[in-house]
Amino acid sequence: MNRPLENPAAARPAFAAGALVSLVALIALSLAWELWLAPLRPGGSALAIKALPLALALSGTWRRSVYTLQWASMLVLLYLAEGTVRGMTDGGLSARLGWLEALLALVFFACALAYVAPYKRAARAAKRAAHDAL
Repeated sequence: MNRPLENPAAARPAFAAGALVSLVALIALSLAWELWLAPLRPGGSALAIKALPLALALSGTWRRSVYTLQWASMLVLLYLAEGTVRGMTDGGLSARLGWLEALLALVFFACALAYVAPYKRAARAAKRAAHDAL
């Protein structure tokens, strides 16, 4: 029988760091892409505000909040979809930036889920133990 971890996060600090680094890179990419590198309109695009929801997750990701990593992992799927679509439909630099966005979103998603998984297993085990104690 698998015993629940007393501190599930202790086993996976690299995944939390990977999630944080990929989130910061995704925010920087979103801003640079839409303001300087390949904006939709010359001089910058209002699409730069797409970095705002990611910025809201920054504090919780820094603190390794399981709740934040859970909702941010669902949010980042929108960025994965956007990056894939723009990678397939745009041309030149914008297409390469789209694929980079998709890659960073995928890295965040994988790291966040890998970090949260032990917590979920520990919660299920605790619930099962409480049920069995009745």
